[in-house]
Amino acid sequence: MKTLKKRRRIQVILVAVVALTVSTALIGYAMRDGINFFRSPSQVIAEPPSPTEVFRIGGLVEDGSIVRGQGETVRFVVTDGGESVPVAFTGVLPDLFTENQGMVGTGSYVNGIFEATEILAKHDETYMPKEVMDALKEQGVYKEPGES
Repeated sequence: MKTLKKRRRIQVILVAVVALTVSTALIGYAMRDGINFFRSPSQVIAEPPSPTEVFRIGGLVEDGSIVRGQGETVRFVVTDGGESVPVAFTGVLPDLFTENQGMVGTGSYVNGIFEATEILAKHDETYMPKEVMDALKEQGVYKEPGES
């Protein structure tokens, strides 16, 4: 009787370990494309990522840098006050996307240009993503809302 209980207990533990291992592997597999690390322009210039790595970049759109190309391609420069990175985006930009405003883009850094697949602009006059705010504060460029 004791050996049957002991065997059943071992089987339950083994099934639980296998189930936990499989579920952890499935979660990791599902999230492999969903995790995008944030970098500021200074970090991108200091340590350029590989062309296959997808990440997010954020900062301020430089004054006078927006150039609309042929078709839907738009080129501009994003800066954190320390370094600047040229960005190319094909698609429709958000309505609130303007010069000297905060933005976050998702894409890859290829041949010295950040090729964005998605661009997000701040959605009101006081909001700025935490990562962008931290990068701008680090460079001494960030001003609190209401400051001139």
